[in-house]
Amino acid sequence: MSLVLVDVPRPHVGLITLNKPERLNSMSFGLVQALYETIEKVADDNEIWVVVLTGAGRGFCSGLDLHDRGVPPNVEGLGFARLAMKSMSYMGGVVPAMRAMPQPIIAAINGAAIGGGMCLALGADIRYAGESATFANAGITNGLTGSELGITYLLPRAVGLSNAAEILLTGRRFDAHHALQIGLVSRVLPDDELLDHALDTAAHMCELSTFGVQMTKQCLWANLEVGSLQAAIDLENRNQLLAGYTGNLDEAIAAWREKRKPIYEE
Repeated sequence: MSLVLVDVPRPHVGLITLNKPERLNSMSFGLVQALYETIEKVADDNEIWVVVLTGAGRGFCSGLDLHDRGVPPNVEGLGFARLAMKSMSYMGGVVPAMRAMPQPIIAAINGAAIGGGMCLALGADIRYAGESATFANAGITNGLTGSELGITYLLPRAVGLSNAAEILLTGRRFDAHHALQIGLVSRVLPDDELLDHALDTAAHMCELSTFGVQMTKQCLWANLEVGSLQAAIDLENRNQLLAGYTGNLDEAIAAWREKRKPIYEE
């Protein structure tokens, strides 16, 4: 059984499904390896323009598999210290791999998004939650820290410092409506409408300029990391200039005049 499934349910829309439902899609090294391989495969697919990420069964991802973690690939001959460091780096690199994908990622969060599962959700560009979604930081309640997979960087930027500190320092669970209230997700939907809504959003994005959408994702992430407003504007200026050379603006103007939808070539 493949631990990560890939499908194309709508034209140019890739659906990535974590597929270990009996364990609420918990993050064993096997599942994470399959996710890395899938990310690389989809990132290289020029016919996939937007990605939806979800979990099979009742959960999105319940975090680290505490019962059958396995080991990361290529660890033969490593002593304890190097093995431990490689294991941490391997898990921690998943979110940067999602960030590096040219395609925007929409997370359709069904059920539990706990620990590393909440981190995976933060690695997406857009987050929608089903009514059943629940969130929590797991490390702090399991005797570890509340910091993993970039969460101490991304969560305060998503929900503000005080909300992030409460989530990371207390480990308390919260539901989809609280996640919406603090800005962790954009919408809460009935569970049976969640995936269709994510796919519909992805399909709509595929009607936009593929180049423009991908460069906007790149700019959003890059400007989380810059040190000034001017640096952010400089990058935006260059991206907008590049987009101007695609001819898409001329097509948008022509479509407006002709009262039709624009058809973008890039």
